[in-house]
Amino acid sequence: MALRPVMVNIKALDAPAVGRFWAEALGWSAYGSGATRYVGPAGGLVWPDPVVLGIDVVPVPEPKTTTKNRTHLDLATASTAHQRELVARLQSLGATPADVGQGEVPWTVLADPEGNEFCVLEPREIYRDTGPIAAVVVNCVDPRATARFWDDALDWTLLEVTDEHARLRSARHTGPYLEFLRTPDTKAVPDRVHLDLLPYPGDDKATEVARLHSLGATDLDVGQGDVPWTCLSDPEGHEFCVLAPPQAGVAP
Repeated sequence: MALRPVMVNIKALDAPAVGRFWAEALGWSAYGSGATRYVGPAGGLVWPDPVVLGIDVVPVPEPKTTTKNRTHLDLATASTAHQRELVARLQSLGATPADVGQGEVPWTVLADPEGNEFCVLEPREIYRDTGPIAAVVVNCVDPRATARFWDDALDWTLLEVTDEHARLRSARHTGPYLEFLRTPDTKAVPDRVHLDLLPYPGDDKATEVARLHSLGATDLDVGQGDVPWTCLSDPEGHEFCVLAPPQAGVAP
């Protein structure tokens, strides 16, 4: 038994607007007519997508604080010209430059219209086949321990681990990477961005949640009330959700 990441969940005051931003930023489409927006590849809703991690933008009443998110997206580029063009296009869509203490680096740090930081990377060979999202990057104090938990939690493959950095990817070697980057900061505010995980057909969600508890996950109350998903934290406090298997014909 193992779980698969299926969505990056982003909280927003104006979920439709933030959903439109990310759809245009990635060249995807925004789906859903209510307050929540799901962003995935164009051409019609497929969920869970077999390759990409979609973005689920959900409405919340609180704005983002000035504290840097501990989870962010890295966007892939194919050339230095593509990187420049993408940064300019993102800024025309409402992205703004962000200073997270990065100094002089070859990538560009931006924030979406509600302040969620993300990076537009310089071209890197490792991300040539990921699609528009190169990686979901999680800041942590101990990449080795954090990657060990997620390696056990997911059906993804641990490809690299050091004291400073760890990297996982789907066992099919498709889609984005999940990366853990060593940083000195610890969690100070609730996560604005987190992963949503899904059991495979035939697997039991309650059994999967119990398995995560045995690995060191803890229950999390964010005021969710009676919902079909389960909110948890990993051993470093990163929030995530385990979703209920979807019913036939029901979108996220």
